[in-house]
Amino acid sequence: MKIDAVKWGGVLLVSLALMVGSAWAAWAWQASAYGQQLAAKEAAYQTERTVLANANTALVLAEQGKRLALEQWLAASDQSHYRALSDEKTKQARLLDRLAIADLRLSVQLDATVATGCDVVHTTTSPGGVVHAAGRAQLDRAHAQRIIGITGDGDQGLIALQACQAYAKEVSGTQ
Repeated sequence: MKIDAVKWGGVLLVSLALMVGSAWAAWAWQASAYGQQLAAKEAAYQTERTVLANANTALVLAEQGKRLALEQWLAASDQSHYRALSDEKTKQARLLDRLAIADLRLSVQLDATVATGCDVVHTTTSPGGVVHAAGRAQLDRAHAQRIIGITGDGDQGLIALQACQAYAKEVSGTQ
């Protein structure tokens, strides 16, 4: 009976060793399969993140390109606006200088029905006619300079308004 007990003990020991070995093999196989699944999911996740990052980078680069184009347009617009303003100021200064040295006189056209005095300055006649045109009166130099100053300010305001309108159209995208 001792031999049977040893025999059964050896068989039990071998079967226990086989069960432990098979459990370990099953556990190792499942861990390997699970590890492969996790690795595949991680690779898919990384691929998805890379695609999203590339798309985001493309969007950022596109927006930077738009911003650069807008900055360049604004610089050109500012330069054009500054040039128009400085040209207008130069014209106004020349006109005021010409008024100051009496090189230029401003006059206004008078209504022919009202003009009866002798201080009316008649314009020259046309080459083919003998009748004088409507009468004109010359303005005092100080008044003429004030009028030129007012119209110059108005011109500068119109130039600034045009620049603002062009900027608003460009920024809003309406052409």
